[in-house]
Amino acid sequence: MKAAIIGGGPSGLFLSILLKRAQPDASIAVYEQNSADATFGFGVVMADTGLAQLRHADPQVFDALAAAMRFSDQQIIVSREAPITIKRPGSGGAISRIKLLRILGERARDLGVDIRYEQRIENFAQLDADVVVGADGINSRVRDSEADAFDVQRASLSNHFAWYGVAKAFPSPSLVFRKQGEGYFVAHYYPYSESMSTFVAECDHLTWRTLGMETMSADERQAVFERVFAPELGGHNLVSNHSTWRQFPVIRARNWHVGNRVLIGDALSSAHFSIGSGTRIAMEDAIALAKALNASPDDIPCALGRYVDERQPQKQKLIGASEASFNWYENIRGWMDAYEPQEFVLRFMTRTGRVDIGRLREQYPALVMGFEAAGLVPAQAGASS
Repeated sequence: MKAAIIGGGPSGLFLSILLKRAQPDASIAVYEQNSADATFGFGVVMADTGLAQLRHADPQVFDALAAAMRFSDQQIIVSREAPITIKRPGSGGAISRIKLLRILGERARDLGVDIRYEQRIENFAQLDADVVVGADGINSRVRDSEADAFDVQRASLSNHFAWYGVAKAFPSPSLVFRKQGEGYFVAHYYPYSESMSTFVAECDHLTWRTLGMETMSADERQAVFERVFAPELGGHNLVSNHSTWRQFPVIRARNWHVGNRVLIGDALSSAHFSIGSGTRIAMEDAIALAKALNASPDDIPCALGRYVDERQPQKQKLIGASEASFNWYENIRGWMDAYEPQEFVLRFMTRTGRVDIGRLREQYPALVMGFEAAGLVPAQAGASS
């Protein structure tokens, strides 16, 4: 089998590893338009459920990633200046994106994968490959080269956001919802190394317009968030690395494959950053596609059909959770005005519809005790018999 993987991000590299490990004689090439040492963004997170999938798929990759990750078993949510600590049932991990790519790249090269950096493919039809995989993210050229055939649907959210870094390792991941003046702001930050954290800055569209942020320079916008979140930053400035302000693009390809071209990760369905599972979803797509291709390397149409049949149900659940989450954030002004801290956290924890009081009680007993004490839920609501 000959596979051409477009995109040298986490999903593309992990797919190449899984294919080459199972099919040593296969020709697996990864084409990445950026240089080997280029990275955009700062740290990425992976929950314990996603890490378990990686461990099963490739224990060697998992061990290398786990050794480089910074783990945390709690999150702090701040609303109306009241911090509420949430103890998680498992430990999620964060890792710098460049470190993640280096680990995956080294593993792929050790297996014999041909990784070609600074290679921008202009004509996918001319590739000598049995299957061409679009692992090239939200701005996928593989997908957009056949947008009608993939039946691509697009929309844009109203909130504005940008990814920054901070030269400070916060004690634990946190979400801060802050109303200041006429603005409604959100900061989501988490440590990913001994000295750095990712800091996602967000505001709603009315704040953007009211404060005149559309006419501000990038430095001025950054300064706004440095002022608003000065108590958390503690004298540190935000660090920019292609930290472009934008509105999240909701992209869905209704057809997962066209001919011998197939999509994974954000190229297929963009996962909103508020659920913290974008990397996990993309890498689990890679696991599912590799399983299908390894089972039928000589029958690509059959393999691609199996990939859709086996992956689509779970993928739809995760993307559905993403949509419920971003719709909740789109109304953040209303939530911040309407609810006191305890009820705000309850609304936040149940926003995707995948977690009810019964599940909260099982996984976050201390948190639910606080809800009970505040009269937000009955003492035995959702308790199993």
